[in-house]
Amino acid sequence: MTVRSRVCGSVLVIVGTALVAAACASSEMMKVGSGDPVADRQRLMKNVGANWADIQAKAKANNFEAIAVNADTLALNAMHVPALFPKGSLTDKSKAKPEIWQKWDEFVKVAKNLETQSEKLRDTARAKKNDEVQAMLKDFGRNVCGACHTPFRVPPPQRS
Repeated sequence: MTVRSRVCGSVLVIVGTALVAAACASSEMMKVGSGDPVADRQRLMKNVGANWADIQAKAKANNFEAIAVNADTLALNAMHVPALFPKGSLTDKSKAKPEIWQKWDEFVKVAKNLETQSEKLRDTARAKKNDEVQAMLKDFGRNVCGACHTPFRVPPPQRS
């Protein structure tokens, strides 16, 4: 074995080790959330609610182009919803109903619907189709948010 082949072999081992170490380090860095799925999903849903409130305020101000940013955030958040509902994450702090896990495919479908409808809203707002944006917003809360909240979320207590 020549010196050159030993050096090349050593370099390959070092580079391979560095790549493995980098992959391990980056997987740690990619960890998202606190490790408490209930707290993480509540935080995400508060973000969804804040974006929805912002969309409604922008619509009242006729700022339709700005709606696209919030709608895009809704779509991105929707992608994370199913992962935040692992089996066994029903606690007294959670507003989730057990039906989520009993009807898992339906639950995933309504989360995907939030993503799809948010993307449509985003694209319609970007295209400056203001009348279409208004029409979409009219039923969005009931048909998109309600499609999940009604079957899968414990209703908030009634105010007297």
